[in-house]
Amino acid sequence: MGASAQGSVWGSCRYCGTAVAPDATACGLCGADRPIPASALSHEPVAVRRRISLFNGLRAAIMVGVAVALAWALVDAVATGPPNVADPLTTSGTYTVAPGMVPILTGEVTGGDYVVGNFTSLVPYEADVALSAYNSSQWSNLVQNGSGVPAWSTPSEGSGRIVFTAEYTDTYTFVLTNPYPLASHLNLTVYVATQYESNVGNEGFG
Repeated sequence: MGASAQGSVWGSCRYCGTAVAPDATACGLCGADRPIPASALSHEPVAVRRRISLFNGLRAAIMVGVAVALAWALVDAVATGPPNVADPLTTSGTYTVAPGMVPILTGEVTGGDYVVGNFTSLVPYEADVALSAYNSSQWSNLVQNGSGVPAWSTPSEGSGRIVFTAEYTDTYTFVLTNPYPLASHLNLTVYVATQYESNVGNEGFG
């Protein structure tokens, strides 16, 4: 092998075993001088060669450990899937509704998805109550001037089923309406349970 070929082969640091450039006079990692040329490594004392071999083995083990940890993290992420975040439109609860309208739920619904569930007047039992859903613009109109048009609503009844389908993606507000006059001072206690349902895989939902 010629001198130019030998001069292109990297050597090793005699203390930490790090690869050292052919023309380097000191280790770039620990700063130790007198790096060992590759051609001379076999002539170094046994203790030096063992130390270099030990350090190189530790580096390899660390690299393998990092690779295994990354692979495990990727497999776990794929197996687990995205984090399960509770949708604000999947809930249940009891609401007190004075005569008039009370917003109870607000959340984004993707176009074609559903919000299903049921509602029941508990006190007085089976007293009439209505449930409506307003898109963002109509809800704004309702709040500002009282003229919002619901995207969906039920008749006033003691209990009913909720089956709302969004025509397009928007933020929808669900509102309970107590139809009794203000003079009645009749506050209703209404139980509402809702479940957000994706349309994916549910094309036959009816």
